[in-house]
Amino acid sequence: MDRESKTEKQKMLAGELYLAADPELAAGSKRAFRLLHRYNQTTVDKRDRRTEILQELFAQVGEKIVITPPFHCDYGSNIYLGDRVYMNYGCVILDCNTVHIGDDTMFAPYVQIYTAHHPVDPTVRLTGRELASPIRIGRNVWIGGGVIVCPGVTIGDGTTIGAGSVVTKDIPANVVAVGNPCRVLRSATESATSATEE
Repeated sequence: MDRESKTEKQKMLAGELYLAADPELAAGSKRAFRLLHRYNQTTVDKRDRRTEILQELFAQVGEKIVITPPFHCDYGSNIYLGDRVYMNYGCVILDCNTVHIGDDTMFAPYVQIYTAHHPVDPTVRLTGRELASPIRIGRNVWIGGGVIVCPGVTIGDGTTIGAGSVVTKDIPANVVAVGNPCRVLRSATESATSATEE
Protein backbone atom coordinates (compact mmCIF):
# COMPACT_ATOMS: atom_id res chain seq x y z
CA MET A 1 0.00 0.00 0.00
CA ASP A 2 1.44 3.38 -0.96
CA ARG A 3 1.44 6.31 1.43
CA GLU A 4 -1.23 8.23 -0.48
CA SER A 5 -3.80 5.47 -0.03
CA LYS A 6 -3.15 5.00 3.71
CA THR A 7 -5.41 6.40 6.41
CA GLU A 8 -3.86 8.65 9.04
CA LYS A 9 -4.19 5.78 11.53
CA GLN A 10 -2.31 3.43 9.18
CA LYS A 11 0.43 6.04 8.78
CA MET A 12 0.61 6.46 12.56
CA LEU A 13 1.04 2.73 13.18
CA ALA A 14 3.58 2.49 10.33
CA GLY A 15 5.80 5.10 12.00
CA GLU A 16 5.15 7.67 9.27
CA LEU A 17 4.17 11.32 9.61
CA TYR A 18 0.45 11.56 10.36
CA LEU A 19 -2.17 14.11 11.40
CA ALA A 20 -3.40 13.48 14.96
CA ALA A 21 -6.42 15.74 14.31
CA ASP A 22 -7.77 13.22 11.79
CA PRO A 23 -11.46 12.43 12.59
CA GLU A 24 -10.87 8.68 13.00
CA LEU A 25 -8.02 9.29 15.46
CA ALA A 26 -9.97 12.00 17.28
CA ALA A 27 -12.86 9.55 17.74
CA GLY A 28 -10.48 6.93 19.13
CA SER A 29 -9.06 9.45 21.57
CA LYS A 30 -12.54 10.48 22.75
CA ARG A 31 -13.47 6.83 23.25
CA ALA A 32 -10.38 6.33 25.43
CA PHE A 33 -11.11 9.50 27.40
CA ARG A 34 -14.63 8.28 28.23
CA LEU A 35 -13.41 4.83 29.32
CA LEU A 36 -10.53 6.30 31.34
CA HIS A 37 -12.90 8.65 33.12
CA ARG A 38 -15.00 5.65 34.20
CA TYR A 39 -11.92 3.65 35.18
CA ASN A 40 -10.36 6.43 37.22
CA GLN A 41 -13.63 6.89 39.16
CA THR A 42 -13.77 3.25 40.30
CA THR A 43 -12.97 2.25 43.86
CA VAL A 44 -10.64 -0.51 45.02
CA ASP A 45 -13.55 -2.88 45.71
CA LYS A 46 -14.68 -2.74 42.04
CA ARG A 47 -12.00 -5.03 40.60
CA ASP A 48 -14.39 -6.81 38.23
CA ARG A 49 -15.62 -3.48 36.86
CA ARG A 50 -12.03 -2.29 36.40
CA THR A 51 -11.21 -5.45 34.46
CA GLU A 52 -14.27 -5.00 32.22
CA ILE A 53 -13.24 -1.43 31.38
CA LEU A 54 -9.63 -2.43 30.63
CA GLN A 55 -10.84 -5.24 28.37
CA GLU A 56 -12.85 -2.68 26.40
CA LEU A 57 -10.06 -0.10 26.39
CA PHE A 58 -6.97 -2.18 25.53
CA ALA A 59 -6.13 -4.39 22.54
CA GLN A 60 -5.11 -7.24 24.87
CA VAL A 61 -5.52 -7.76 28.60
CA GLY A 62 -3.95 -10.74 30.33
CA GLU A 63 -5.09 -12.29 33.59
CA LYS A 64 -4.80 -10.65 37.02
CA ILE A 65 -3.96 -7.14 35.77
CA VAL A 66 -3.75 -4.39 38.40
CA ILE A 67 -3.61 -0.74 37.34
CA THR A 68 -4.03 1.68 40.22
CA PRO A 69 -5.89 4.86 39.23
CA PRO A 70 -5.29 7.43 38.03
CA PHE A 71 -4.11 6.00 34.73
CA HIS A 72 -3.98 7.79 31.37
CA CYS A 73 -3.39 6.82 27.74
CA ASP A 74 -4.08 8.18 24.24
CA TYR A 75 -6.12 5.41 22.62
CA GLY A 76 -5.78 2.21 24.66
CA SER A 77 -6.41 0.20 21.49
CA ASN A 78 -2.66 -0.06 20.84
CA ILE A 79 -1.77 -1.45 24.30
CA TYR A 80 -1.10 -5.19 24.73
CA LEU A 81 -0.68 -6.47 28.30
CA GLY A 82 0.49 -9.92 29.36
CA ASP A 83 -0.58 -11.66 32.57
CA ARG A 84 -0.09 -10.19 36.06
CA VAL A 85 1.05 -6.76 34.87
CA TYR A 86 1.01 -4.19 37.70
CA MET A 87 1.03 -0.39 37.40
CA ASN A 88 1.09 1.89 40.43
CA TYR A 89 -0.45 5.38 40.69
CA GLY A 90 -0.20 7.93 37.92
CA CYS A 91 1.19 5.91 35.02
CA VAL A 92 0.82 7.33 31.49
CA ILE A 93 1.06 5.48 28.17
CA LEU A 94 0.98 7.55 24.97
CA ASP A 95 0.03 4.68 22.69
CA CYS A 96 0.05 6.35 19.28
CA ASN A 97 1.89 3.21 18.23
CA THR A 98 1.85 -0.25 19.79
CA VAL A 99 2.99 -0.89 23.35
CA HIS A 100 3.61 -4.52 24.35
CA ILE A 101 4.18 -5.29 28.03
CA GLY A 102 5.09 -8.83 29.05
CA ASP A 103 3.90 -11.09 31.86
CA ASP A 104 4.80 -10.21 35.47
CA THR A 105 6.11 -6.74 34.61
CA MET A 106 5.64 -4.05 37.26
CA PHE A 107 5.63 -0.25 37.11
CA ALA A 108 6.26 1.99 40.12
CA PRO A 109 4.30 5.29 40.36
CA TYR A 110 4.39 7.86 37.56
CA VAL A 111 6.05 5.77 34.88
CA GLN A 112 5.64 7.38 31.45
CA ILE A 113 5.68 5.37 28.22
CA TYR A 114 5.89 7.58 25.12
CA THR A 115 5.50 6.15 21.62
CA ALA A 116 4.70 9.66 20.40
CA HIS A 117 7.34 12.06 19.17
CA HIS A 118 7.54 15.10 16.92
CA PRO A 119 9.65 16.15 13.94
CA VAL A 120 12.77 18.06 14.98
CA ASP A 121 12.52 20.21 11.84
CA PRO A 122 10.36 23.14 13.02
CA THR A 123 8.95 23.68 9.52
CA VAL A 124 7.60 20.12 9.42
CA ARG A 125 6.38 20.43 13.01
CA LEU A 126 4.27 23.47 12.03
CA THR A 127 2.29 21.28 9.60
CA GLY A 128 0.74 19.54 12.63
CA ARG A 129 2.15 16.18 11.66
CA GLU A 130 3.46 13.85 14.34
CA LEU A 131 5.33 10.54 14.57
CA ALA A 132 5.06 7.42 16.73
CA SER A 133 7.34 4.41 17.21
CA PRO A 134 6.44 1.13 18.98
CA ILE A 135 7.68 0.19 22.45
CA ARG A 136 8.19 -3.33 23.74
CA ILE A 137 8.81 -4.18 27.40
CA GLY A 138 9.61 -7.81 28.16
CA ARG A 139 8.54 -10.21 30.89
CA ASN A 140 9.33 -9.81 34.59
CA VAL A 141 10.67 -6.26 34.13
CA TRP A 142 10.69 -3.75 37.00
CA ILE A 143 10.34 -0.09 35.99
CA GLY A 144 11.18 2.31 38.85
CA GLY A 145 9.27 5.43 39.84
CA GLY A 146 9.18 8.33 37.42
CA VAL A 147 10.92 6.47 34.58
CA ILE A 148 10.38 7.79 31.05
CA VAL A 149 10.55 5.26 28.20
CA CYS A 150 11.07 6.99 24.85
CA PRO A 151 9.72 6.05 21.40
CA GLY A 152 11.03 2.93 19.68
CA VAL A 153 12.64 1.40 22.78
CA THR A 154 12.75 -2.31 23.65
CA ILE A 155 13.52 -3.45 27.21
CA GLY A 156 14.53 -7.10 27.58
CA ASP A 157 13.11 -9.73 29.95
CA GLY A 158 14.15 -9.69 33.61
CA THR A 159 15.59 -6.18 33.55
CA THR A 160 15.30 -3.49 36.24
CA ILE A 161 15.19 0.19 35.28
CA GLY A 162 16.17 2.49 38.17
CA ALA A 163 13.89 5.27 39.38
CA GLY A 164 14.04 8.53 37.44
CA SER A 165 15.77 7.02 34.42
CA VAL A 166 15.13 8.22 30.86
CA VAL A 167 15.32 5.24 28.53
CA THR A 168 16.31 6.53 25.09
CA LYS A 169 17.76 3.31 23.60
CA ASP A 170 17.17 -0.44 23.83
CA ILE A 171 18.14 -2.12 27.11
CA PRO A 172 19.07 -5.84 27.01
CA ALA A 173 17.60 -8.63 29.12
CA ASN A 174 18.60 -9.39 32.72
CA VAL A 175 20.42 -6.18 33.59
CA VAL A 176 20.09 -3.26 35.98
CA ALA A 177 20.08 0.03 34.07
CA VAL A 178 19.87 3.57 35.44
CA GLY A 179 20.37 7.22 34.58
CA ASN A 180 19.64 9.89 32.02
CA PRO A 181 20.24 8.64 29.45
CA CYS A 182 19.66 5.17 30.90
CA ARG A 183 22.73 2.90 30.76
CA VAL A 184 23.45 -0.65 31.88
CA LEU A 185 25.00 -0.67 35.35
CA ARG A 186 25.42 -4.40 35.91
CA SER A 187 23.90 -7.85 35.47
CA ALA A 188 20.61 -8.42 37.28
CA THR A 189 22.15 -11.40 39.09
CA GLU A 190 25.32 -9.58 40.16
CA SER A 191 25.09 -8.09 43.64
CA ALA A 192 25.48 -4.34 44.00
CA THR A 193 28.37 -4.90 46.45
CA SER A 194 30.40 -7.05 44.08
CA ALA A 195 29.77 -4.63 41.24
CA THR A 196 31.37 -1.77 43.16
CA GLU A 197 34.28 -3.87 44.39
CA GLU A 198 35.65 -4.65 40.94
